[in-house]
Amino acid sequence: MFVEKIPGDYENGDVNKNLDDDVRVKRTGTWVTASAHIITAVIGSGVLSLAWAVAQLGWVGGPAALVVFSFITYFTSTLLADAYRAPDPVRGQRNYTYMDAVRAYLGGRKVQLCGLAQYMNLTGITIGYTITSSISMVAVKRSNCFHKHGHQAKCETSNYPFMVIFGCIQIVLSQIPNFAKLSWLSIIASVMSFAYSFIGLGLSIAKVAGGEEDVRTTLTGVIVGVDVSGSEKVWRTLQAIGDIAFAYSFSNVLIEIQDTIKWSPVVPENKSMKRATAIGVSTTIIFYLLCGLVGYAAFGNDAPGNFLTGFGFYEPFWLIDFANICIAIHLLGAYQVFAQPLFGFVEGWCSRRWPGNRFFTSEQAVRVPFYGVYYINLFRLVWRTTYVIVTAFVAMLFPFFNNFLGLIGAGSFWPLVVYFPIEIHIAQTKMAKFSFKWMWLKILTWACLIVSLIAAAASVQGLIQSLQAYKPFQLQY
Repeated sequence: MFVEKIPGDYENGDVNKNLDDDVRVKRTGTWVTASAHIITAVIGSGVLSLAWAVAQLGWVGGPAALVVFSFITYFTSTLLADAYRAPDPVRGQRNYTYMDAVRAYLGGRKVQLCGLAQYMNLTGITIGYTITSSISMVAVKRSNCFHKHGHQAKCETSNYPFMVIFGCIQIVLSQIPNFAKLSWLSIIASVMSFAYSFIGLGLSIAKVAGGEEDVRTTLTGVIVGVDVSGSEKVWRTLQAIGDIAFAYSFSNVLIEIQDTIKWSPVVPENKSMKRATAIGVSTTIIFYLLCGLVGYAAFGNDAPGNFLTGFGFYEPFWLIDFANICIAIHLLGAYQVFAQPLFGFVEGWCSRRWPGNRFFTSEQAVRVPFYGVYYINLFRLVWRTTYVIVTAFVAMLFPFFNNFLGLIGAGSFWPLVVYFPIEIHIAQTKMAKFSFKWMWLKILTWACLIVSLIAAAASVQGLIQSLQAYKPFQLQY
């Protein structure tokens, strides 16, 4: 059976009961589901590397950077939440994607620049998550090996098979039609992120309380001449600032998340999204401060890049295994949160480009055991499967792609998190040039541009080092 558009539109007899004012399937999301999406997107496995970032900046610079960038992210996200509708943030026409919002308020070449930054960033993140999940699964296998053979054993394990497994699971999950159907996966992923964050925090507290080792911490982080050279101190500081800045970023999927929220005259979408943003960012900063500062107290200036996959802890091995499994499960959901906007963009463009082609517009009903009727779009099946295979292949081809991801993040943080939200707000409110508010918004924009540039420089330096050390036929772990 083939049906046009989405069959759910016509359930229960009356089409109007199941459609919103824009003649699309009625949105059912709330600030709770939006918060889950945000937490899934923001609290990634990078939370466990914050101890390393704080170690580079010290007790003063580390917490200051975490707080400053959380404030910037929250502030610009509230501006972007008002851009979901145009020209009025409550009653205006909906913008379904970030690009739509830029098109409605700014237009011109800025739309193409926004799309380029957003979708390059999303693609890079999905490749990076493929690598990171495989590292977590390798850590499980190595943890069991260390427990059995001792901490000095080599326990080398390839991460390529785990990338294949991750890709196979993503092929199935990628058939979830859109963000609106993704809430259950985001909730599971959010629970997993809390689980491994609490485990990492608990192990760090236990290490601090044990006081078995002489841990050295300072106000300014790693010491030149003792821990690192002068040039290493500079590069590591820049990289740490960049890592913290990008750790909060979810603006590249904010509009898409907001498009899942149901509208009501009492609580419009922008108000619900601002509430979700406040919860998501405040939850994030609490976890980031706890994991970063307690982790630094536990490991000092020798903090590993990730104290669960980098074996800052060896015992209890079963708890380390569980934490790394939680990371892998979380990244299964996080991959989808960042991939769905890209999926929707390509599918929407093809549907508009070839509106009469049934390959792009029709759906086939298939009865799935224990689920019911599932509607398969052939183009969605082919395109999303191909995308997952390509990202997994690139991850296997360049297992140091996280350095590329840092560079892509450096190129997207400034335009997506800062520049476009501020420019949209200025255009939306018709703010007068050279007014006080206009001036300080411009100062914030330029300051964040400098941060992006120095973080990009640090990423390039790290990329060069990885290329020099890369041996493609050795085991990657």
